[in-house]
Amino acid sequence: MTTLVLSLHVTCCILLILIVLLQSGKGAEMGVSLGGGAGQTLFGAGGPATILTKITTGVAILFMITSLSLAYMSGHRADTSVIKESSIPVEQTTK
Repeated sequence: MTTLVLSLHVTCCILLILIVLLQSGKGAEMGVSLGGGAGQTLFGAGGPATILTKITTGVAILFMITSLSLAYMSGHRADTSVIKESSIPVEQTTK
C-alpha cells in the first residue's frame, strides 16, 4: 500500500512541476498589450488558462492527500516484526 501511495505521490510531484512550467506568468499580458511576442504562447491568449488552473488545483489536492496519507502511514507502523518471535538458544557455561 505504501509503495502505491508513494508512486502516486512522485507522479503528482512531476505533474505539478510540468503543469506549473506550462502556465504563462502574470507579466505575459503586459507584453501582449505593448506589442511584444508573448501573444504567441502555447495555448493562445486566455482560453485554456482556466483548464490548466483546474488541472493544477486537482493535482495539488491529490498531492496533499498523498502527503497526508504517507505521513499517517509512517507514524502508524505495525508493531510486528518480520522476524518471528522465537526463543534463541543460549549457551550455558559451566564453571
